[in-house]
Amino acid sequence: MEAELRTPVKLNAAIKQTLAGIRPINEDRRHKAQAHLDCLTKPLGSLGQLEAVAAQYVAWREQEPPRVAGKAVYVFAADHGITDEGVSAYPREVTQQMVGNFLNGGAAINVLARHTNSDIVVVDVGVDADFNGAAGLVHRKVRRGTRNFAREAAMSEAELNAALQVGIDLAAEAAAQGRTLIALGEMGIGNTSAATAITAALTGRPVAELTGRGTGVDDQRRASKSQIIDQALRFHFGDYSATRPDALDVLRCVGGLEIAAIAGMVLGAAAHRIAVVIDGFICTAGAAVACSIAPNAGGAIFAGHLSQEPGHRALLDHMQLRSLVQLDMRLGEGSGAVLTFPLIEAAVRIYNEMATFESAGVSEANEA
Repeated sequence: MEAELRTPVKLNAAIKQTLAGIRPINEDRRHKAQAHLDCLTKPLGSLGQLEAVAAQYVAWREQEPPRVAGKAVYVFAADHGITDEGVSAYPREVTQQMVGNFLNGGAAINVLARHTNSDIVVVDVGVDADFNGAAGLVHRKVRRGTRNFAREAAMSEAELNAALQVGIDLAAEAAAQGRTLIALGEMGIGNTSAATAITAALTGRPVAELTGRGTGVDDQRRASKSQIIDQALRFHFGDYSATRPDALDVLRCVGGLEIAAIAGMVLGAAAHRIAVVIDGFICTAGAAVACSIAPNAGGAIFAGHLSQEPGHRALLDHMQLRSLVQLDMRLGEGSGAVLTFPLIEAAVRIYNEMATFESAGVSEANEA
């Protein structure tokens, strides 16, 4: 198979406007926030990553005193044509069934959202099923799943634009609702294959190093999955490790509708200065595409956790992100991201409420 001729992906005017509105993180505010943290009644840097989280949140939100409001997790659901190649241990209909589980409140993400007092927003952006106007579901279906990217592009240019716009529109709604902190999650049988393909194309790393077990495939099926993804990338891009194809073209050819919507929500959230916690491998793939086309969006992002998927570490390294926790999870749904809400809230409360050496009348360390 030969790689198809490449043409740049054209974005619609609304998406271009969103990109133009993304400002970089305010480094002056970050330095001032860290200076405040250094004055608190503790040894310098003793709260470790919590201090970095607080400084980033303050600098990104540009609000004094900083606050956390309207916490929510957005779970984007879609199906994948690549499942026709036998890359998953579960059948495609599990995507639809799990969306029903989300709506009924019985999934892990429902439990964790309740635990962290967070709203949950479930979005059908591309499930291969008809939900008949199911209550509680955000109906934004672009199409009933992507095409099989082993044989053709997963999405058309118009479909990619539409999926990106879903995320951008939901971010605008979140801003209007006063949300300052959101988490992103996903559900889609076959989406670790799409995320692996995106990761290999963006990082240039060999697919074999990046392919994990996904929903729990055995060694034989994992090897087959790796070969299928590698061949698909070569079909679309030729020697992808050398050419490093355009991120939007990668998303169009081998991505997923939910991954595109996640990328769009990262972009939209960044434009509205909302802080975003990304979940595991699949969400990070969407965020990586967003940051490839709008590097300033990186200031909005907190990496929730480091999953068991080998490609996730490669992507976080590529984006120069450090996860807040490592719990050996690989569930998805936004579960690892929501678990870090209390950590971010704790960091903000430390910034706001902890006494300084001066206000507490505590002596500071002697200078060397």
